[in-house]
Amino acid sequence: MKGKKLSIAYVFLIFALIFTLQPAYTFAAVTQQTYNWRNVTIGGGGGFIPGIVYNTTEKGLVYARTDMGGAYRLDTATNTWIPLTDSFDFSEYSYYGIESIATDPIDTNKVYAAAGMYTNDWLPNKGTILRSKDKGNTWEKTELPFKFGGNNPGRSMGERLAIDPNNNAVLYLGTRCGNGLWRSTDYGATWSKVDSFPNPGTYIYDPNYDYSKDIIGVVWVAFDKSSSTKGTTTKNIYVGVADKKESIYQSTDGGKTWQAVKGQPAGYLPHHGVLSSNGFLYITYSDSCGPYDGAKGDVWKFDTKNGTWTRISPIPSTKSDGSDNGDNYFGYGGLTIDAQNPNTIMVTSLVSWWPDDMIWRSLDGGTTWSRIWDWGNYPERILKYTHDISGAPWLDWGAASSTPLPEVKPKLGWMIGDIEIDPFNSDKMMYGTGATIYGTDNLTAWDKNEKIKLTVKAAGIEETAVQGLISPPSGASLISSLGDICGFRHESLDTVCSKMMIPVYGTTTSLDYAELSPGFMTIAAKSETNDVRRISFSYDGGKNWFQASNEPSNSVGGGVVAASADATSVVWAPENSVPSVTTNNGSSWTACTGLPSNTFVVSDRVNGKKYYGFSNGSFYRSTDGGVKFTVTSAAGLPANAKIKAVPGVEGDIWLAAREDGLWHSTDGGTAFTRLNGVETAYVVGFGKAAPGKSYPAIYITGKVEGVTGFFRSDDGGASFIKINDSKHNYGAVDSAITGDPRVYGRVYIGTNGRGIVYGDIAGSTEILQGDLNGDKAVDALDLALMKSYLLGKIVDFPVVDGLKAADMNKDNSIDSLDYAALKIYLLQVPN
Repeated sequence: MKGKKLSIAYVFLIFALIFTLQPAYTFAAVTQQTYNWRNVTIGGGGGFIPGIVYNTTEKGLVYARTDMGGAYRLDTATNTWIPLTDSFDFSEYSYYGIESIATDPIDTNKVYAAAGMYTNDWLPNKGTILRSKDKGNTWEKTELPFKFGGNNPGRSMGERLAIDPNNNAVLYLGTRCGNGLWRSTDYGATWSKVDSFPNPGTYIYDPNYDYSKDIIGVVWVAFDKSSSTKGTTTKNIYVGVADKKESIYQSTDGGKTWQAVKGQPAGYLPHHGVLSSNGFLYITYSDSCGPYDGAKGDVWKFDTKNGTWTRISPIPSTKSDGSDNGDNYFGYGGLTIDAQNPNTIMVTSLVSWWPDDMIWRSLDGGTTWSRIWDWGNYPERILKYTHDISGAPWLDWGAASSTPLPEVKPKLGWMIGDIEIDPFNSDKMMYGTGATIYGTDNLTAWDKNEKIKLTVKAAGIEETAVQGLISPPSGASLISSLGDICGFRHESLDTVCSKMMIPVYGTTTSLDYAELSPGFMTIAAKSETNDVRRISFSYDGGKNWFQASNEPSNSVGGGVVAASADATSVVWAPENSVPSVTTNNGSSWTACTGLPSNTFVVSDRVNGKKYYGFSNGSFYRSTDGGVKFTVTSAAGLPANAKIKAVPGVEGDIWLAAREDGLWHSTDGGTAFTRLNGVETAYVVGFGKAAPGKSYPAIYITGKVEGVTGFFRSDDGGASFIKINDSKHNYGAVDSAITGDPRVYGRVYIGTNGRGIVYGDIAGSTEILQGDLNGDKAVDALDLALMKSYLLGKIVDFPVVDGLKAADMNKDNSIDSLDYAALKIYLLQVPN
């Protein structure tokens, strides 16, 4: 085919190991360079999804809120979620905890979010109402005089924020900490307290901890649209409060006066309240606000026409004689009504860790129920669903084939605080879990005694908290250390990950590789399981791992780990523990002398005998493989910092000290120089040198010459280039950063809730589809490489993003179809 051209181009890059030092700092003004930013794809979300909110008048308009990763809107054309809050920078990190979302049923371009992560003093920001007139593409802000708790207990209760369906200038907001019910009458621009509302809530999750000591408060608002007409304020409004004595309140005069609804049940907390179009208020109750627990609960419905209450629990908390029902060992969480069929309702268990969570469906307003799974002959369970996790294969925690019944992997979920049926399509349903969004497109098959097909519905959501990142000079482009879900070997940056590296680990805190032998890696983890060793090792670039046979005697896990440049030793500084060194992969450990607890340790990237440490303003050095450390003469250093050694240059060390700036040593830490133009440096990392340069590119997040952002220096720190823009800030970016040693300009940044983001110089990283050896041509050599890959002779291609270049049909897998496509292409290329 004449003129045929593959549109994506890139060239194989080799990392230079020898660099020369740039000692002088004649600081220049910050310049700007355009970058393309995107997430490293893990898939599935990786964190709790407390709320999903459909617009009731515009088909396909749906939002999701997360507790640490901001707000999203679904692109129905691609079934991919679009992040809406990435413009908020580190000073606005609190806004990534979304307490509630409301989408306007009258002007569907309008959407509101109650943004604020914690009610305690962990973050300084007050609660803020974000207001958008373009479906979340841009925001205006109104700060309120108190805090929200988007990542506090009770965050899947709701929705706290609600828009009057008849008069969309009116909004209500339920708040925490005893601040009661608030109202806006000007589209969220200004707010005032509803002084007539009688109960700000009394329930506190746990008064003994700063995180959980505040009142959960007013948790949801529901309008009875039928009580008024369009253009007038809705008269009948129902409000749920976290109070076990009296929790449901009603106004019949548009919010002027309020009364407790008579006859209401007591003893539990109202998680969700949803009003059906035929006049019933349905409420799920739990004995806890969740999302982590709940041991009892019920489901009730209130007939708003005659004022009667009926308990409709699928499994009630008590038996008919009033005695405790042992089969009810969970609270109820998620609740949804089919807008097309108001007698069709669904509820979920909030938390049922064993054997699995539960989802129920009723077609008669709760008179009878069907559960998504039932017991067979124990331990058998009869499932009314199939579960496809190809959208995030790691969700089985590596245990799909080894989990004994009655449990199954993947689980239906946990912390199911919200479930929603599409108001325009009775077959579509989604629900949030502690790790992802699941859903189905054939929900009504349930009613025909057929199985519904559950799939991952979280494409585009990346919600992990990053602990560490490494980009070795060979093998996978990136290895990650993450909170809750261990971490991954990222063979492709844009393909969902298939498995966690070490599924028995929850949070891993640090990882490293041996610079001169990069197949050797080590990772440290937190774990409360006694039979888990909290440090592991790999000799094949993170594909396979083995746990140490022993830990240091004082270890509590976590902390920082460093591998020597030549892979002969590893130093581990567990949290609150004296650092120790091993030369036999953890068979035995020797306490490092001269190092205090909680020292931040790194290895020299050239000399396998050298390690460095930093603690409380003192710099330490070891020249005997980490056995003995001595304090250097470096003076005037800040109290807290992260240190990193430069690949290819012995004794070259950088120190990122947050608001105390960026420091540099060229003599192994004997002396440091502070870079005058860098006011703030949260993290520092290195990548491939710029063309014509020998010293690696330096990357930081922080503030340079008064400008906040992400920066690259190509001249050893003499000048910095800002590489992000106002749309790409990602909140907290102080956990990890590394350049790519094979791709100039590429940088990976760890966030606290928005996953891993990476940036490339605009126009620099196109991939030539089919070029598997990086020679800028697609020919028989590439076909031979693909054949070797399919035969298992090689496991990767000698080019950055090789797996992506080999995926000819872009179905996220490399198979015979790709081989055939490449072969057909070559047969059509003219000689």
